[in-house]
Amino acid sequence: MGETNRLVDGLRAYGLIAGMWIRSSLAYRTSFAMTVLGNLLLSGLDFVAILLMFSQVDSLGGYSLPEVALLYGLSVTSFGLTDLMCNSLGQLGQRVRDGTLDTLFVRPAPVLAQAAADRFALRRVARLTQGALVLGYALVAVDVDWTPLKVLLLPVMLVSGAAIFGAVFVAGASFQILVQDAAEVQSAFTYGGTTLLQYPPSVFGKELVRGVTFVFPLAFVNWVPAAYVLGRPYPLGLPQWAAFAPPLVAAGCCALSGLAWRAGLRSYRSTGS
Repeated sequence: MGETNRLVDGLRAYGLIAGMWIRSSLAYRTSFAMTVLGNLLLSGLDFVAILLMFSQVDSLGGYSLPEVALLYGLSVTSFGLTDLMCNSLGQLGQRVRDGTLDTLFVRPAPVLAQAAADRFALRRVARLTQGALVLGYALVAVDVDWTPLKVLLLPVMLVSGAAIFGAVFVAGASFQILVQDAAEVQSAFTYGGTTLLQYPPSVFGKELVRGVTFVFPLAFVNWVPAAYVLGRPYPLGLPQWAAFAPPLVAAGCCALSGLAWRAGLRSYRSTGS
């Protein structure tokens, strides 16, 4: 019951803080619209690079353009949702260094909710929108024998992928509390991770694929379940049921990141101590 109350309190606090920043963003609507449009164009350059590759080749790692677009759309949409909701966690080290993290401890709301909602940037909806547009194109263009199970797996992949990326954000924020200056390290696993997943696993070495499957299980964001949807061989010869494991992987990642967050908070030493 206590954990449920804390969750409700955290969601309420997150909503209030995020709402405040959203109202601030919309105060100058023309400027906001131009910023979103600019971000949308910039975030689309990644897919333009893929289109340029396919102007020279017919396949990439054995995958056609619509299949790569599906991987891209799943990765960017999942990450875009997480990036929109808790990007501020990537800068938690700055709060530790300047002492402003102390203010989060004295407010009657969970620290994680406050840190995630702080400076909520609605303009980041551009990345989410761009990923959704590519995903929509891929779903129309890809040659797949759609079944009810495959259709159901798509939203499961998006939600589970967002949760996995969210766990990486929380774990990275916990690490920043310990070392105070590790935003670049966290970005390597968040922004770097989503860029990696935009391409087929067949273009990477087996050691790298093993690392993002068994150590940092980002492969369950799209590589593994998408293999079932596309009828492709599973990375590393994983069993067929692995395609339906993303919710379990996401739950495990969230549990571990929660433990890491608690450990990080316990290790924190205020600038006044």
